[in-house]
Amino acid sequence: MLNSTTVRVFADTNIAVYAESDNGEKSKRARAIIESSPVISTQVVNEVIATLTGKYAFSRLDAYEVASGLMDLCEVVPVDQGTVREAMRIAVRYQLSHWDALIVAAALEAGCDLLYSEDMQHEQVFEGRVTVTNPF
Repeated sequence: MLNSTTVRVFADTNIAVYAESDNGEKSKRARAIIESSPVISTQVVNEVIATLTGKYAFSRLDAYEVASGLMDLCEVVPVDQGTVREAMRIAVRYQLSHWDALIVAAALEAGCDLLYSEDMQHEQVFEGRVTVTNPF
């Protein structure tokens, strides 16, 4: 894992979700990433709430508590009209789902060098600037 003090890091939703789950080594690694205060987007916060209340059956209040802690710990960047337009371009160029393209666009807009994600191709580089790393 790279040191987030030398590299600007973005964490995808799955990292934040694993940090809250009981999934052995994956959870341990995910917690270490989240504790290093990476950049996340408003999309990540909302997807964490949806995943925790859906797949993991958290109560709404518990999921909100997790999301609040996540927002306190991480740098949160917005997903706005510009981010959506960039995501549409990235989705077409790199053949990504719209949701993954929104993550990449937010990481690019935030000036990140590294994107931790389990959902995208390990070591793929976007726009010559952001490299995907699967920390698991």
